[in-house]
Amino acid sequence: MTTTVKKKLDANAFNLKDQVVAINRVTKVVKGGKNMSFAALVVVGDAGSGVVGFGSGKAKEVPQAIRKGIESAKKNLVKVHLTETTIPHQVLGRYGSGQVLLKPAPEGTGVIAGGAVRAVMTSAGVQNVLTKSLGSPNPHNVVKATFDALAQLRDRGEVASTRGKQVEEL
Repeated sequence: MTTTVKKKLDANAFNLKDQVVAINRVTKVVKGGKNMSFAALVVVGDAGSGVVGFGSGKAKEVPQAIRKGIESAKKNLVKVHLTETTIPHQVLGRYGSGQVLLKPAPEGTGVIAGGAVRAVMTSAGVQNVLTKSLGSPNPHNVVKATFDALAQLRDRGEVASTRGKQVEEL
């Protein structure tokens, strides 16, 4: 198995739009009372260029947590392989007990997805896809499973080169 080195994508080169997936209020009980803080899960992406990333941020107030999540998401952007407006093939992504099944869909279908998966798909610029979230409904696991599925996508040129064939032969 070969390991590929991912090149880091520059966040400033893209027109990124952010989308908050989940905000969680966390309470820490201490000797003097309760300390409240917030955790935000954010997805950023450029639909035009098929780039998407996610991050989480924690802070005492919601806006700072979202801001930290956006900065974290900009640091781990990935490029998604698309064929026109859908994904090239069916794929199953896994993270923890969360699983996400992605299926290509014909033109005009739209994004058939629930909460966290929909945020990732629309941010990545996928316009027609069928999805099913299996296992854990935890938004963190679902988002990470979706990114695992997107990382498994291969375009026709890449498959042809690994098989030692021309794209037309596939």
